[in-house]
Amino acid sequence: MGEKKNKQAERHLEVEIKLAVDDSTAVPDLTQLPGVSAMKDTTEHNLSAVYYDTPDLRLTRQKVTLRRRKGGADDGWHLKLPADGDGRQELRAPLDDPATIPSELLDQVRAIVRNVPLEPVAQVDNRRVESKLANEEDQVIAEFCDDHVTAWSLLPGGERTSWREWELELAESIAGTEEGHAMIRQATSFLINSGARKSSSPSKLATALGESVRAAPLPPHLQEPELEEGSPAAAVIAAVRAQRDEIVAWDPKVRADEFDSVHQLRVATREMRSLLETFEGILEGEQLADLEAELKETAAVLGVARDAEVVEERFIELLETDESGMIDEATRSHIAGDMRADYTAAHAEIVAMLDGERFLNMLDAIDELLAAPPVHTRAEEEDEEANEGETDTKILMEHLEKAFKKVHKRDAKVAEHYHDTDLPLHKREDYVHDVRKAVKKLRYATAAAEAAGIKTGRLAKAAKALQTVLGDFQDAVTSRDRILRLADEARERDEDTFAYGLLYQRELMLGDAALSSYDASIRELKKAFKKISK
Repeated sequence: MGEKKNKQAERHLEVEIKLAVDDSTAVPDLTQLPGVSAMKDTTEHNLSAVYYDTPDLRLTRQKVTLRRRKGGADDGWHLKLPADGDGRQELRAPLDDPATIPSELLDQVRAIVRNVPLEPVAQVDNRRVESKLANEEDQVIAEFCDDHVTAWSLLPGGERTSWREWELELAESIAGTEEGHAMIRQATSFLINSGARKSSSPSKLATALGESVRAAPLPPHLQEPELEEGSPAAAVIAAVRAQRDEIVAWDPKVRADEFDSVHQLRVATREMRSLLETFEGILEGEQLADLEAELKETAAVLGVARDAEVVEERFIELLETDESGMIDEATRSHIAGDMRADYTAAHAEIVAMLDGERFLNMLDAIDELLAAPPVHTRAEEEDEEANEGETDTKILMEHLEKAFKKVHKRDAKVAEHYHDTDLPLHKREDYVHDVRKAVKKLRYATAAAEAAGIKTGRLAKAAKALQTVLGDFQDAVTSRDRILRLADEARERDEDTFAYGLLYQRELMLGDAALSSYDASIRELKKAFKKISK
């Protein structure tokens, strides 16, 4: 599926409109559009693109397109991904080897396609008349394309189709801006008034494939299992499916090192594991234990980078808010630079993990579970005797209560031991951390319960609030631990370690401040659970 190389694809934000138009419709005078003063550099291109996908159309179903195009100013490999907000992200790679999909593009969809081979699914040929639209300053703000398209679906039962469409794409200088939004609205209205109409298809590929899509099998994660609607198993599987989609969606963002991506991928991984553990008994089987173990290992690898990221952010804040004037330059340099180096190394480990067979096999195992959930079954007589009158809601409430009791039990240990100064500090803090882990599982469990109709909104909100309190506390603890290690390293270099002690004390105070809201937050959690338990 492509030779691995350390290359980066060109990234472009693509914001455009596509409108269907009859062959006889004349192209209007586009200088009538607000902001357009001239049409310039009108050229004609003959484009030919081959689109690739898996046999079960995993990319197409995710609104992702991968093509190899010849002709025009941007011939090469193109990968188009959904983007936050308007438009799509387009990644481009040169056409070095027409027979090999570039690894820098494959990496972006590896979580979707895994090891399933990519094959040609359609060919789209296009005679394009392209005009650049310029503003009063002679800056190009958009491209208008008059496309005459002929396409062939290469799927079983595929047919040849032809059509004409108009396409207006914003220049990157205004794509994603208010000016761009306004132009898209105005151009849509103007072109429809000039004889165009909204297309019934979202893309050239979708039009090319047409009804032949129905011949392609569904990928495992989209196969609907035979579960009773509204049952506990259906609610749990829906929650697991949501986290599966989060994992797949965050994979390319983690590779690109986008803001908060490592954290979000870790959250999705841990939430799925928590769901499988919390609702054990609704689902069963050895495959659950194996999957939980893989999810735990994945979260651990992500956790190294996440901890480094959190500590780096805290260190920067500590330096920026220092008023003592007692942090020397050597200390500042190490604090500012060492965690960045740690994060960079940890992020490289994450990317290696995402490329590895173990991670891809884990994703396959998740999809297999969704396609054929290992639902717990009991002998019919035992079921009738032990669960007479038991409702689906009651079953989920039992699991929710079990998760809450774990929080309650661990909170009791905090009340008993946290202020016992005869115990080592870290031992007392571990009791608090245990509460945090239990609260996370309770919060994750509310999602499945909510899907089954249990009103867990207040409980989920209370769990999130308590989780935030405990998360801030744990971040301070993690930061303190790293400060101690940095101090040890400085001591080995014969450097003054006074500043590290100063920062350690500040983190100790910040941790205590975060924990000041604990008692009120745990009371609210207990009230929220008591309300729904009635």
